[in-house]
Amino acid sequence: MTIPKSRKRRGKLLIGLLVAGLVVVLTGLGIWQVQRLGWKTDLIERVEARLAAPVSDAPGPSVWPALDQKADEYTRVTVTGEYLPGSDALAMAVTEHGGGYWVMSPLRTADGWILWINRGFVPQDRSAPADRPLPDGEQRIAGLLRMNQPGGGFLRSNDPAGNRWYSRDVVALSTSRGIDEAAPYFIDAARENGDALPIGGLTVVTFRNAHLGYAITWFALAAGLTVASFIFLRREWRG
Repeated sequence: MTIPKSRKRRGKLLIGLLVAGLVVVLTGLGIWQVQRLGWKTDLIERVEARLAAPVSDAPGPSVWPALDQKADEYTRVTVTGEYLPGSDALAMAVTEHGGGYWVMSPLRTADGWILWINRGFVPQDRSAPADRPLPDGEQRIAGLLRMNQPGGGFLRSNDPAGNRWYSRDVVALSTSRGIDEAAPYFIDAARENGDALPIGGLTVVTFRNAHLGYAITWFALAAGLTVASFIFLRREWRG
């Protein structure tokens, strides 16, 4: 049975449209990776510059409205104050030490305002209060400024009523602890006591940047598919 020429042409046209759609998708992925490359490069430059800058005082209430993630996160800061007992919270975390929790503790500064401190990491099997004792008296905390992380984690929302936290949402933490006003950021405390719990200084400040390679791969696939399809379809149409 001979297939009509019109049907063959429609089949070739459909193949051409499918290939064109795939090329558009592959090109779009390449463009997205180029955009990600720019974002990641800017992030690395900003973080490196702030880690090399002098330590500054933690921003007080007068500065809070002007704080911006892009402009202020990862700044090295220091603050003095006393921890508020009985208000710790554990936020899910995965670090180089495995799975466990960040220990979040509110601190009343010497100027009277409240600031949440990420005191560090504890493993799941060592998360009891006895394993993460709260220091008494005035403390001087040094670390990195981190902006609020609302909502929760991947496919999991924070549950204040159940005291289950998947992100370091200091606004929700303050509300759940009856704290009327606290800084809209927290501090990732630096490591001070070696591997004693909680383990501080685990903030990720080195970022893998492979987006250029990904972009080249997507663009190369788009170009290769375009050339191969052109050669194939031209031969078919001639036949």
